[in-house]
Amino acid sequence: MPRVIKHPDLRRSEILNQALALFLSRGYDNVSLNDIIADAGISKGVFYHYFLSKEALLAALADQFAHQALTDLHDVLNDRALNPLQRLNAFLAKGTRIKTELAPGAWAVFGALFRPENLGLYQRVVAASELLFRPILTDIIGQGVKEHLFETADPEGVADLLQQLASNTYSFVTRIIEARTEQEKQEALKAFHRRLRLNGVAIDRLLGLPDGSLYVPSLSVVKKLMAKLTE
Repeated sequence: MPRVIKHPDLRRSEILNQALALFLSRGYDNVSLNDIIADAGISKGVFYHYFLSKEALLAALADQFAHQALTDLHDVLNDRALNPLQRLNAFLAKGTRIKTELAPGAWAVFGALFRPENLGLYQRVVAASELLFRPILTDIIGQGVKEHLFETADPEGVADLLQQLASNTYSFVTRIIEARTEQEKQEALKAFHRRLRLNGVAIDRLLGLPDGSLYVPSLSVVKKLMAKLTE
């Protein structure tokens, strides 16, 4: 039987997908480079042809997550029919809506990122996303300043803070996941929503906007999202 030669991009994608499956089932910290090589059924030489290390593979996975998110949100981020505030709100609202519409398999991936043993993977995904989205958000905020919708001397700083505030909700999500009783869960959900509202007000004030201008999901939407995460 002739040997099947796969396109390099396909082989690379297969290694990434198999590694991700291992990370999500066992935890990133519990998977060795040898585990990845064995599960993928490849030699070390083949692995090193595509990735210099397990860390390099992790960076590639994070970059893949980030670019998929950018693809999903490209239309609203680049919709010039909307003013800068409308674009920011459309970006935040669509990001929330995408999560509510995720298929069960995708939710399994998303939920696994919040396991303690996957903290390193979560942090790399967040860092890759922030790097990709920062210039886009900076451009939107800068345009808002030019149009006198926003008031800030540092559009990039506000874009950075917007992303940092979003990523700093990690502990609230893990608190919801780890709740032992329904009362604990409901209290954690309300605390999460309060923090989201506070974050929204913080960005409003940094941009010189009235409180409540920036989109924040309602408590009912937060509960819907977290219900999917804890199913």
